[in-house]
Amino acid sequence: MAKRMILMLALAAGLIGALGFVKFRQIQQAIAQNASFQPPPEAVTTIIAQNERWPITLNAIGTVAAVQGVTVSADLPGIVDRITFESGASVREGDLLLQLDTKQEQAQLAAVEAGRDLARLNFERMQSLIDEGAITRVEYDRAAAEQKETSARVAEIRAIIARKTVRAPFSGTLGLRQVNLGQYLSPGDAVVPLQSLDPIYVNFAVPQQDSARVTIGRNVRITVEELAGAELIGRVTATNSVVDEATRNLQIQATLANPKATLRPGMFVQTEVLLGASRSVVTLPASAVSYAPYGNSVFVVTDLKDANGRTYKGVRQQFVKLGPSRGDQVAVVSGVKHGEEIVTSGVFKLRNGAAVVVDNTVQPSNKPAPKPEDS
Repeated sequence: MAKRMILMLALAAGLIGALGFVKFRQIQQAIAQNASFQPPPEAVTTIIAQNERWPITLNAIGTVAAVQGVTVSADLPGIVDRITFESGASVREGDLLLQLDTKQEQAQLAAVEAGRDLARLNFERMQSLIDEGAITRVEYDRAAAEQKETSARVAEIRAIIARKTVRAPFSGTLGLRQVNLGQYLSPGDAVVPLQSLDPIYVNFAVPQQDSARVTIGRNVRITVEELAGAELIGRVTATNSVVDEATRNLQIQATLANPKATLRPGMFVQTEVLLGASRSVVTLPASAVSYAPYGNSVFVVTDLKDANGRTYKGVRQQFVKLGPSRGDQVAVVSGVKHGEEIVTSGVFKLRNGAAVVVDNTVQPSNKPAPKPEDS
């Protein structure tokens, strides 16, 4: 009985050992297959890196501001009697915009003018009488003072009437009307915005380390993407006297012609200050760059070797230093050499050493001044 039990245990142990050996060999074969497995190559597009001469520029976001801009308002209280402008119209300096009711002031003016005329006649009579010695010097001085007082009163009422007549303080373009006929206006109530749009200012900020290069007279290129990439050229006309303590930026002001009112106060624009001489850079489509917080990189197509020493076409990740951008293109200051083949699309699915197959049938846009397609 004991011998049979020992024999059964020996057979079971041998069977388990055989099964374990077979499973061990299967696992070894799977590991070997996985080690030699190569994922299929990724389809990408590429471009041969080329050197170009780009002007040295400084880019910033700017804000459009009017050379002169105010909200025309009422100076004195009163009822709106007449409105002589239309919203959005162009006006000249001194044009009548709005008239408040001045009936009471006109009546007061007529009464005061009558008193002034009487005072002047009395004074003229006193002049002849004082020469004849018929009146005293005190009476003569009183008549002269009355004449001056009534003349001053006339001037005062005329000034009140003028202050109730709202005129354009300078030439420009009106905004939307904010008053109606018969409306009561208090002092300071808005009537209509007025902006002088030609020429116009563009204000932007540059870092303090670059402020010395942005001097008066430098050309500034203004780009408005919302207006089909319209470009305007202006000049730096003023710099702030202090650097912002919070941002360490210096405020710059450029002035440019705006005859068609393309730019409006408050608009955001792209500013590019031209700093003179150009430099050699490698230009690539912006789609070729993999942007990341730890550093921007591109993928260079080259011949690589796998674990078995076989050569295949793959990519090498290369970190780069970027310069300014222009349209669809971005300047690479360092990290890419002239003549290298760079991946331009599909970079998001690549890793260092990945196999690729190049298909340049359809290329991403690579224009320095792209224009929107017709819809």
